Amino acid sequence: MPAFASVLAAIAILYFGKEVLLPLAIAVLLTFALAPISSRLRKLGLPRIPAVIITVVIAFLVLVLFGLVVAGHVAEVAQNLPAYQGNIIAKIRSLQESGTDSGIVRRLTSVIESVGRELSNAEERPVAPGTGSRPREPVLVEIFAPSRPIETLTSLIGPLLGPIASLGLIIVVVIFMLLEREELRDRFIRLVGYGDLHRTTEAIQEAGSRVARYLLMQLVVNCAYGVPLALGLWTVGIPNPALWGMLAIVLRFVPYIGPVIATVLPLFLAFAVDPGWSLVLWVAAIFVVLELTSNNVIEPWLYGSRTGLSPLAIIVAAIFWAWLWGPVGLVLSTPLTVCLAVLGRYVPQFEFLEVVFGSDPVLDPKERLYQRLLAGDPDEATDYAEEFLEQDYLEDYYGKVAIPALLLAEKDRRRGVLTAEQMEQVFGTAITLVSNLAEIAQEEGQEEDEEEQKEEESVGRPSTPPKEGNGGESELPDGLGKTVFCIGGRGPLDDASAAMLAQVLQVQGAEVVAARHSDISSRGAMSLVPKQSNAIVVCFLNEDSARHASVLIRRFKRIYPAIRVGAVFWVESEKERQEPALREADFVATTLTSAAREALADAPASLVTPARKIRTRRSSNKTGITAARSEL
Repeated sequence: MPAFASVLAAIAILYFGKEVLLPLAIAVLLTFALAPISSRLRKLGLPRIPAVIITVVIAFLVLVLFGLVVAGHVAEVAQNLPAYQGNIIAKIRSLQESGTDSGIVRRLTSVIESVGRELSNAEERPVAPGTGSRPREPVLVEIFAPSRPIETLTSLIGPLLGPIASLGLIIVVVIFMLLEREELRDRFIRLVGYGDLHRTTEAIQEAGSRVARYLLMQLVVNCAYGVPLALGLWTVGIPNPALWGMLAIVLRFVPYIGPVIATVLPLFLAFAVDPGWSLVLWVAAIFVVLELTSNNVIEPWLYGSRTGLSPLAIIVAAIFWAWLWGPVGLVLSTPLTVCLAVLGRYVPQFEFLEVVFGSDPVLDPKERLYQRLLAGDPDEATDYAEEFLEQDYLEDYYGKVAIPALLLAEKDRRRGVLTAEQMEQVFGTAITLVSNLAEIAQEEGQEEDEEEQKEEESVGRPSTPPKEGNGGESELPDGLGKTVFCIGGRGPLDDASAAMLAQVLQVQGAEVVAARHSDISSRGAMSLVPKQSNAIVVCFLNEDSARHASVLIRRFKRIYPAIRVGAVFWVESEKERQEPALREADFVATTLTSAAREALADAPASLVTPARKIRTRRSSNKTGITAARSEL
């Protein structure tokens, strides 16, 4: 509740302090944008004050000139707009005559016609029925007072005082912020982060660099969009093409909504100017080409620095800041939200801001996979796996993501929060995931074969470096001609890990038979093991299963004395714990890479058959008493 109350208080302050905080926010963002230019001028040898003044004067002259040009073109368009109403009405009527009449079209037609009548101010009015003359209409009378120059001047300048004062305040604040940038940084550090200078310095630098890069790159992208747009509209004959290009540059600062508005306005003008439909099609084609070029070529090339915000966060932030500060807040929404996300990254109390607004995954890959396994969603789990496998191998994915996810499930089972039904669901989803990755496993196996053939053909050439598996160990041995039997130790989670190990062994060319722990509950089920097997691998996720593993290994060794039998006690890395001592096992592994290497090794099996334990019945008390009496 205190945190919620603090958030509400901050929103109230932002809302009611709009008149003061909005110019300050604009000044801060302009300071972030102009600071690199001022620093570059100072590196060229200019003193601090001339460098700052030159930077601010040039920036605001460009903005003022931009605004004057846009205002002039808007006035020209508004003056020529009544001349286009005939084309608009004619096109609406042509749509009606073509058979596409509907309620919406009729209402749109009536609105257009009423607007046209108001704009045309025609002298002829419709005559009332039954009369030969037009009805008398009331005449608007305006009373003029004697001319007073001071009042007239006040009425003209009054509406401009507010924007001019805000602009002057912004200019002054930007100048002083640029002049005292280092001093303000030190004061901010002393105020909020004196106890951790390193973290506070990183936060300030990241916020400034991210906002500056965003504004600069967005300006470059928008100019690369607006200039070709103006040229294209000028080529096809749209009036005032410079206006639409300049508006596109400004409106594309508004996320998602701005580009739509920048597209609709020229399309509507093309609809109004041309009696036909060819001009509309040409304008639409220009926008399609520019959007495809900008989204697929320019933005990926220039946006080496993204904002670090998720798309949904950008939309929600735009709605929030537009409600809070109006259209100006809509333009400032992305930079302000970037600052909030950086604040959440470096200040523990505001970590929720980074979680809510950030684009980085909030869950580790293993946690994300475990969540999908719990939800029974193999499709999304497969999508995540395919993204991972675009850069890494299947062995790395199972060793770094899938097996650790099963270890998380095992921890929940030991805590008693994972039911038997949920374990079966996790097993079923994991098996489906393994089967979905079978095609990728086959492709990796074919790549392994092709690389081996190339190495055999290129005698005397330097061989390609071996691929590294989990933990950076050397490549796995060839499994061609070998047969391995993989089985889970005690539960469904162990069975899932055995299936993953089996698929990695298949990639190496081995014949693998995978079985569940329930298949060895009876002695007859031991026949599942192929007679020509080279190794039997029993998989455990529970680190306390050494005693049960010893029993299973003794049983396998007794039935198949010529086959190597080993156990795998899964851990995320070799550094976590030591391998348990199992005297009966031929090998004990803890990671997927070491397990695969041991299963495919050419070492012979130990021929020592474990001794069978002889169980003797204890004599009852009655028998013991009788024997004692006989001795007496």
